[in-house]
Amino acid sequence: MSQKALISVSDKTGLLPLAHALIDNAIEILSTGGTAQYLQSHNIRVTDVSEYTRFPEIMGGRVKTLHPKIHGGILARIPQDQSIMEICEIECIDYVIVNLYPFKETIAKPECSFEEAIENIDIGGPSLIRAAAKNFTRVCVCIDPSDYALIIDALNAKELLSLEQRKILATKAFAQTAQYDALIHQYLSEQDTDLPSELLLSLKQKEILRYGENNHQKAGLYVLDQDLKQTTLAQAPLLQGKALSYNNLADSDAAWSCLLSLDRIQKSCVIVKHANPCGVATADTLEQAYQKAYASDPVSAFGGVIALSDRISASLANIMIAQQFIEVILAPAIDEEALAIFATKPNIRVLCLSLTADRPEYELKAIGGGYLLQTPDQALYLEENLHVVTLQHPTQTQWLDLKFAWTVAKYVKSNAIVYAKNGCTLGIGAGQMSRVDSARIAALKSEDTKLSLQQAVMASDAFFPFADGIETAAAAGIQAVIQPGGSMRDAEIIARADELQLAMVFTGMRHFKH
Repeated sequence: MSQKALISVSDKTGLLPLAHALIDNAIEILSTGGTAQYLQSHNIRVTDVSEYTRFPEIMGGRVKTLHPKIHGGILARIPQDQSIMEICEIECIDYVIVNLYPFKETIAKPECSFEEAIENIDIGGPSLIRAAAKNFTRVCVCIDPSDYALIIDALNAKELLSLEQRKILATKAFAQTAQYDALIHQYLSEQDTDLPSELLLSLKQKEILRYGENNHQKAGLYVLDQDLKQTTLAQAPLLQGKALSYNNLADSDAAWSCLLSLDRIQKSCVIVKHANPCGVATADTLEQAYQKAYASDPVSAFGGVIALSDRISASLANIMIAQQFIEVILAPAIDEEALAIFATKPNIRVLCLSLTADRPEYELKAIGGGYLLQTPDQALYLEENLHVVTLQHPTQTQWLDLKFAWTVAKYVKSNAIVYAKNGCTLGIGAGQMSRVDSARIAALKSEDTKLSLQQAVMASDAFFPFADGIETAAAAGIQAVIQPGGSMRDAEIIARADELQLAMVFTGMRHFKH
């Protein structure tokens, strides 16, 4: 009795070499619908599942492989099920090559209707995959075209895949069906609410990290899937340098998120240390942006993560490594000559990321006994809600700096204060228990780097509970302030700003970051 392979795939990538290898090894191919037509159009012998089961496809193709001869052939244990197989005329199926209807891609289309989404829920595919994965001691299940080579190599060598290899493929198969069901659950539960009633995540371990926040903590990087169309941080290839740590990734995410929010008209640079921006700048050239960001806090920049908005040239690479110690460099593109220069510093990690990659749909944080879920803070402000509340109005230049400082403040740990001028941060106060302390620290930072705050602006991620914050800023030279407003003492603070001849803008939106 010949071996059999059941093939039913929506993604035809790499299918023909696999099919040829199966046929060359006298393995009969069972298939259905579009997959059977595709193989037959390439002169590959196929037995239609309906012919094999002697039962037609029904209900517009909804029922094709849900048949005892198919599932019995996959789930059969040899020799204990041999007698019932002979009675029911069931033959063993040894290979199950299946991938699922593209539900994720379907619902991602803006024009996708609810009915179309439902029709793209695969039923037979997950059933076949789960059956084959359950019986991996005998059956080889393969759901990913990138694994076809493993099967082809074994067939060419006239060998069977090892039990360990089949177990790995089965584990991968169960992970896919779990993720597929979780995605369907999330889609259906979100039809009537902004957040899912339950959150089912199927995360794939991408790699084990060197350690967690501290050396004694274990850590790993997990991803929902491998979307090769967009190079996100979690999927970005490491072009050079030693392995990324937990803290490297956390700081890199903070730097890249801030960078993506800055004005794309000019070139931008963000330098992050311990999850906080310590230097941010925009300029006409990337080199100018880097130099301005570095100059705003060179002490904190030591050992930082640097995100840049454009291609890194060899000349900029030379400047960067001559000027500071760097943990991680992020950019959308890097010249080969620049990579060669960075390679002289083997500890520098270099990553290329897409400037257009989607941000996560949700943010998840563990607490004792549970998890906190929120949608990302993607808004900045509504233009119609920007409201000048003082007698003094910002100049055109100050408006640009206020919006820049407000953008940066969104990525600074609360309480956050950002001083800025000419598209560059001059001092940042982060993570303090009182807002006035953050204002003082930001002023000290600018004083240490000998950067004048005269005519500069200030952004505060939340309202000022007292006037001491703006008094501290005004004493340092600040002339304009942007903040959400909403304090019980707003009237008192506005009056004090008028006394200090400050321009003050309310956004009506705060940006706490914990």
